[in-house]
Amino acid sequence: MSMDEREPLLTIVGASKSFPGVKALQDVGLDVRHGEVLALVGENGAGKSTLMKLLSGIYTPDAGEFFLGGERLEITSPRQAQELGISIIHQEFNLAGDLTVAQNIFIGREPRRAGIFLSDRELNARAQQLFDRLGLALDPRQRVGELTVARQQMVEIAKALSFNAKVLIMDEPTAALNDLEVATLFDLIRRFTTPDTGVIYISHRMDELKVISDRITVLRDGRYIDTLDTDSTDMREVISLMVGREITGEARPQVTDAGTDVVLSVSGLSTKGVLSDVSFELCRGEILGFAGLMGAGRTEVARAIVGADPKSAGTIELAGKPVRIDSPAVAAKLGIGYLSEDRKAYGVLLERDVKENIVLSSLPEFTAALGFMKPAAIEAKASELVTALSIKTPSTSQLVKNLSGGNQQKVVIAKWLVKDCDVLIFDEPTRGIDVGAKDEIYALLNALAAQGKAIIMISSELPEVLRMSHRIAVMCEGRLTAILDNADATQENIMDYATRFSAEGTVMA
Repeated sequence: MSMDEREPLLTIVGASKSFPGVKALQDVGLDVRHGEVLALVGENGAGKSTLMKLLSGIYTPDAGEFFLGGERLEITSPRQAQELGISIIHQEFNLAGDLTVAQNIFIGREPRRAGIFLSDRELNARAQQLFDRLGLALDPRQRVGELTVARQQMVEIAKALSFNAKVLIMDEPTAALNDLEVATLFDLIRRFTTPDTGVIYISHRMDELKVISDRITVLRDGRYIDTLDTDSTDMREVISLMVGREITGEARPQVTDAGTDVVLSVSGLSTKGVLSDVSFELCRGEILGFAGLMGAGRTEVARAIVGADPKSAGTIELAGKPVRIDSPAVAAKLGIGYLSEDRKAYGVLLERDVKENIVLSSLPEFTAALGFMKPAAIEAKASELVTALSIKTPSTSQLVKNLSGGNQQKVVIAKWLVKDCDVLIFDEPTRGIDVGAKDEIYALLNALAAQGKAIIMISSELPEVLRMSHRIAVMCEGRLTAILDNADATQENIMDYATRFSAEGTVMA
């Protein structure tokens, strides 16, 4: 019997799940074959993460059956799911920053001497053996809170693979990885998939699916749409099934679209141990893209500008006037808004509702005499932005934690639109966002630039940088190695400047 003729490794039948005001899943089914990578795609809010949380024991289904190797499963908790052979790597990290890498991986399973005393030596040795087997350059003793986002993702991967998994679920695993790290991840996946294992791979990056997946299952609005063989499928067909509408083209902006009125001037910006002599100007109506490999210093530039990280040297001018910015609150008062790449840690209050989050940065404008809030004004402004940004929520009173990742991102953007900043810094604005929502955010950024906003956009996706930026600032190891006009930029020359580790000056083009 061939592999395809065998009973599927994993089968889901009739899965349904509702939350207050939202039908997240309705009668969804899929199957994973032995030894395959099944891609699961759909817009944010399509139900992908909800389905995986049912499978991994985080949520309890309202209806549906789950079978592993032909045997019916009753999954009551994440630990039970892991013991059954189902491991999940979440899009949002589930790590303890104060613990070491090894402690995070084996939490609850620590080796003990005489069954009582914890053994750090054995714990670290076990972790190192795991890293050697997986080819991961991680230090078992390092605190997770000191790691970059990319290395934290690698810890999540190691943690999931430390269990004897039969089905590995990956939810946007490459969102924070550069090309080299993605290649390492794909090698791990290929080594993991055997005739007895399978992978469910959730991603919005169509180019990745062609490389790593065998089949693609599409969800839309909480329903199963279709499953396609990757080799014989055009990715445009997949996108069409996902969004149910045409996605606009990828024409680059013209340099003449941007103005020449300098709004922000940064000169000689340096931070201890990271940035070295970074200088650039940002004009009104311009989108200045920042490109570079992971760890190049792009996010650190943004954090230094808004005062989140102390600078050791350099000056910042707004509209030609020197300013001193020692905190993000000061930056916001001066009209600089910063949308962090980590929306859950720095962008939204998960336990508060949509309308409260939207007005969070502008509370004085919605406060009456004696400190009383203006509920009607808050509701009106929140409703206006929910409509304008197509935020999928049953009401402005919905808790932000109940929204999909893409819609949480839109709430963060709405917050800064209320603040009406002249300078907006978007750090990975489409990280973990589906192709349909990306198109909407691209249109939003272009509209803001057309209104005269000055925008810095940091992105790890070169096609995105080329599509959106009037000029492109390229960084490598804390230095600005080039500023390119879009008309002269290609993925090849951006990568060339992004790998000039010993560059002595900035190339202007």
